[in-house]
Amino acid sequence: MSVLPLVFTSGWASGVNAYAVVLLLGIFGATGVTDAVPESLQRPEVLIAAGVLFVCEAIADKIPYVDSVWDSVHTLIRPAAGAWVGAVLAGHSGSLNDVAAGVIGGSTALASHTVKTGTRMAINTSPEPFSNVIMSFAEDLGVGGIVTFAMFHPEAAAIIAAVLLAAGLIVLFFLISRIRRFLRRRAQRREEKRLASHMGRPPDPPPW
Repeated sequence: MSVLPLVFTSGWASGVNAYAVVLLLGIFGATGVTDAVPESLQRPEVLIAAGVLFVCEAIADKIPYVDSVWDSVHTLIRPAAGAWVGAVLAGHSGSLNDVAAGVIGGSTALASHTVKTGTRMAINTSPEPFSNVIMSFAEDLGVGGIVTFAMFHPEAAAIIAAVLLAAGLIVLFFLISRIRRFLRRRAQRREEKRLASHMGRPPDPPPW
């Protein structure tokens, strides 16, 4: 079960930025920093694809509302990536069943993705864009730091990831009401604009 802490940590990080996780693990394996990374994550085409997609996410993640759209698109991608990374890590080490590792990595990624998506929706209720940029940089640094730390201290990194996940879920619970109010106000404004546009149109001509 020695790979379990790394599977859990990579799952949490995949829910925040899956492409960064694949890119970092591949680089650590290719450069010989660790032998815990399978060759499938070290392949040049995998690293190139992960690098390009990481740049795309780094840009989209810092633009208000675009980040929420990006998160919505990745509702399936991030948990799937977390499950895949967990399964290949377990298959490489042989110390944890592939299916169990996939379930752990995928479910952890889904939980952290939910926290990220909800937090970004709450941040987007603020009109200024700086909080999005700050939060995005914090997430990028957090993922990079904890994945790097997990290479040398997997158990400690898993504890940190668990604490961050629990704290994020608690914060999200208190942000739900704010998100609901924001969505109601936005729906109301859209309805008001629709009614104003309808009332401003000239009457339809008679059919004869």
